[in-house]
Amino acid sequence: MTTTPERSETLETLETAEEQWLSPRDICAELHIPEQTFYQWRVKHIGPRAYRIGRHLRISRSDFNSWLSSHAED
Repeated sequence: MTTTPERSETLETLETAEEQWLSPRDICAELHIPEQTFYQWRVKHIGPRAYRIGRHLRISRSDFNSWLSSHAED
């Protein structure tokens, strides 16, 4: 017998995917840019918000998506 997931389980899955943490390398691969560009954006404060977690730099998927949509051309 198969069961279908309830709506709340589906929303939880979407929220979990939304809170994924990305590395600068992940961001650069997705945007097809050199890593140096990402770090230049950080110096100029024009890149997506990043968090230092231990010695690692991480960007939340939701922050990245917000930053990306705010830089979309009309």
